[in-house]
Amino acid sequence: MKIFYGWVIVAVGIVVTCVGFGSMMSLAVFLQPMAEAMGWSRTAIATAALLNFLAMAAGAFMWGALSDRFGTRVVVVAGGALMGLGLVTASRATSLGWFQLSFGVLVGLAAGSLYAPMTSTTTRWFTRHRTLAVALVSAGLSFGATFMAPFARWLISTYDWRTAMLVLGDLVWLIVIPAALLVRNPPTTAVRVAASSSANGGPALTVGQALRTPQFAAIAFTHFACCAAHSGPIFHMVTNAIDHGVTAMAAATVFSVAGLASFSGKIVCGVVADRVGVKRTLVTGLALQAAAISLYLVTRELGGFYGVAVMFGFAYGGVMPLYAVVVREYFGERIMGAVFGGVSTVATLGMALGPVAGGWLYDGLGSYAWMFIASSAIGAGAVAVALTFRPPASVRHLAPAGGTA
Repeated sequence: MKIFYGWVIVAVGIVVTCVGFGSMMSLAVFLQPMAEAMGWSRTAIATAALLNFLAMAAGAFMWGALSDRFGTRVVVVAGGALMGLGLVTASRATSLGWFQLSFGVLVGLAAGSLYAPMTSTTTRWFTRHRTLAVALVSAGLSFGATFMAPFARWLISTYDWRTAMLVLGDLVWLIVIPAALLVRNPPTTAVRVAASSSANGGPALTVGQALRTPQFAAIAFTHFACCAAHSGPIFHMVTNAIDHGVTAMAAATVFSVAGLASFSGKIVCGVVADRVGVKRTLVTGLALQAAAISLYLVTRELGGFYGVAVMFGFAYGGVMPLYAVVVREYFGERIMGAVFGGVSTVATLGMALGPVAGGWLYDGLGSYAWMFIASSAIGAGAVAVALTFRPPASVRHLAPAGGTA
């Protein structure tokens, strides 16, 4: 039986996001050993994560637009090459500035080439099971946290942080680039079906018009607040557990549990969204995320950290693929690469705030408590903005009569 090639695209998306984003997000397990080995503060190291997301924000729209024009294969190959270079160079860093430039800027810029372009390409391949396909590609982010963080922790324990980061860079070159070569554009018939679907079910807006709509602002700001809420707790999850007496390896497994829960959240919320609607599912997931973050204020034991990790991971994982579906519903597939890249740019700025703000609050106050309070409050704000979403039909009148491409 012939396999629909769209599922190959999904598999490639899972692999490149798992290895690529898993390598970038593994900085969380490098935080303590690097601080001890190099004498750098947690805030200084977390600044590399800030630069990661700022660079990814700067590149997300560019990579999305380039994938619309030149194809996702070229974009992901280029991004994989750049990410591997950034990780390998960072592993040789002898100064904080060198490390922040290599890991922060190069790796972050490269990361922008992976998720949004692969998600956009996936939506073009599917007319049925689209939400499931997007959720599976997004699941690569969860697999990255599940597998790459403990692997990096094992390498650090067995060798040192430099060897661990060097190996991650080599893996990006050896896995992401060959996988990206399997990416293809959908056949002409699939493109025609997608175009017809967009014409019948979405507004004929240009990219510029879409970026100026109130609905784009609402989606982008919701995603921003969502990411600002969970990025700090995710990044500092390991060190927070260690500060409460959990061993380093056990703390890394807490991070993995959150990643596994994130994967289940993506699949479950994707299926639920098909049945009850994307907005209702998104609002519920955002509310659960805000509640889960608040529980870190009273969690002290390993068992509690596992329990909160399940709830928190399920929530933040479940909402992430829904934004791509919302963008597709409101703006169609023709310009999705650029528009979703724009949403991702704004969201990534939110991701940039959490790690460095959490490090700053810890260094200044000696505790992560205020980070969890602020993160939970921002998460509640995301719920409030998501409740303002209007039906997609209300956006269509913004397209001019006989809208242009």
